[in-house]
Amino acid sequence: MSDEKTSVEEFLATMPMGALNDKLGVTLVEMSAERVVATMPVEGNTQPYGLLHGGASVVLAESLGSMGSALHAHGLDKIAVGVDINATHHRSATSGLVTGVATPVHLGRSSTSFEVVVTDERGKRVCTARITCALIPRDALTP
Repeated sequence: MSDEKTSVEEFLATMPMGALNDKLGVTLVEMSAERVVATMPVEGNTQPYGLLHGGASVVLAESLGSMGSALHAHGLDKIAVGVDINATHHRSATSGLVTGVATPVHLGRSSTSFEVVVTDERGKRVCTARITCALIPRDALTP
């Protein structure tokens, strides 16, 4: 594990969160290989019944777990690629912000796994997800 904290600004300068996170209104709050935190508004990310869309929760979870994995992989001169994600939706959210907190379950040399807990503004658990990333050589994706 890396003890070095990377500022949000430093990370975003080298690897922006991407267009989908921008569309969902995801805001990065805190980031290290040991803990990644972001918020996302419910408004604009709902399904037809006005509830937070489960897919939006999964996007938030995958983004946070991938960021933590990328930071860990960077210290190994590798890159992280997602291989599995699963999510359980516990309760609905209809307004306000949800907060996702990703913490590592495993930080290895060839893979990582993060648990991501998404909560509403009352601190009630909305979703629990787990993401696993493979850590591959940096040049593996070079065209």
